[in-house]
Amino acid sequence: MTALPIRDKMPAMSSLAARGKAASSSSLPAGVEIILDLSRLMSRTLHARPTGIDRVELVYARTLLAHIPEQLHFAALNPFGLYGRLSAKAVLNFLDATEARWTDRTCPSRPAMLLEAAWQLAKLRPRPIPRAGPGVRRYYVQASPHHLTRPERLRARLRSEQARFICLLHDLIPIEYPEYARPNGAELHRRRMRTLAELADGLLANSEATASSMARFIGDTAALPPIRVAHLGCDALPADASDAPSIPAPYFLVLSTIEPRKNHLLLLNIWRRMIETLGPQRTPHLAIVGRRGWENENVVDMLDRCTAIHDHVHEYRGLSDAAIGTLLRRARALLCPSFAEGFGMPVTEALLCGTPVICSDLPALREAGGDVPDFIDPLDGPEWIRAVMDYSTSEGTMRDRQLARLSGWAAPGWNAHIGVLLDLVAEIDAAKGAD
Repeated sequence: MTALPIRDKMPAMSSLAARGKAASSSSLPAGVEIILDLSRLMSRTLHARPTGIDRVELVYARTLLAHIPEQLHFAALNPFGLYGRLSAKAVLNFLDATEARWTDRTCPSRPAMLLEAAWQLAKLRPRPIPRAGPGVRRYYVQASPHHLTRPERLRARLRSEQARFICLLHDLIPIEYPEYARPNGAELHRRRMRTLAELADGLLANSEATASSMARFIGDTAALPPIRVAHLGCDALPADASDAPSIPAPYFLVLSTIEPRKNHLLLLNIWRRMIETLGPQRTPHLAIVGRRGWENENVVDMLDRCTAIHDHVHEYRGLSDAAIGTLLRRARALLCPSFAEGFGMPVTEALLCGTPVICSDLPALREAGGDVPDFIDPLDGPEWIRAVMDYSTSEGTMRDRQLARLSGWAAPGWNAHIGVLLDLVAEIDAAKGAD
């Protein structure tokens, strides 16, 4: 599964890299219950393809079930605005059906999706919240920013559950880089972060960079809840897909939604420059894998109308995980010239596949890749050309050096991530107890 990128007032943070696999052995104190919110996944029943956040919420459910099945419960605010507990059996069926939908390359018809969604939501009808027994302490865990713009709804859920609240932070990019957000995206994200500052008893950040951004945002306006850092886990993408596109070698791969902060425009411009200055025969190919997002008119114009790059730049949408894994393993390198990232899962996915990475020199991407990738300023076009051409040849010295560094790299795992979450719950429970 994919899942899809620091202090004066900052509290101590647990580094997943430092904790390693030991975190996966964590458990919860007796009397503690985890209530995992699945509202985001339930709201996505009419979407055939997942986002990165969708994948994270699903893997939270799977991994927590493996770690604490007797202390785990599920709940959601469903698309009709009704909140309640969910049947564990219905949730398991829902998770299986969701994963099956994601892996099926054939997009079902709208009527078929409506029928399936209605059936799933009927099975996942909200159930009454049981009264907590003596000595029971509840912790409401949310792995997405879903509904955080409506603090009154979250406050009502916490009150009805009599639960403390822990949430996973993905990034503060819309606040720090509003030019890359949708219209009004910055203000909506400020509401989400203010909700967390007011209501969260603890926060889990996907990187030190994200944790520091949250500390800067809160500043002196409120007490910062304890934050622990747990890098997002990474599972190897499947390979050897028969449906993987055939791309002339050598080629490079960029894996992300086409949106301004991902900086596809840099790659398209340097590919045009290489074709013009080096000639088509010497210029490698570029595969762009990802859907077209928002505010991307310049990139779309080049993809659709720049005839100079048409034979060398290939765009793909809706590929299976196996097809992406196959393309990734065959590529000379993954390219990630982003202007901002919260963590950088494509970097860890590529390295886990044994594929080198050339990426922007961002704190979050250095956390994701350690000292393995080659880091370049996202505005330094000539340096990107130099790196791409070096990697294109069988005698490429930069690529050989990165492959040597890659031999000692270890991917972050989901067991360790969830271990940090459980440690945070135990820490808060020890500090607050039954108060």
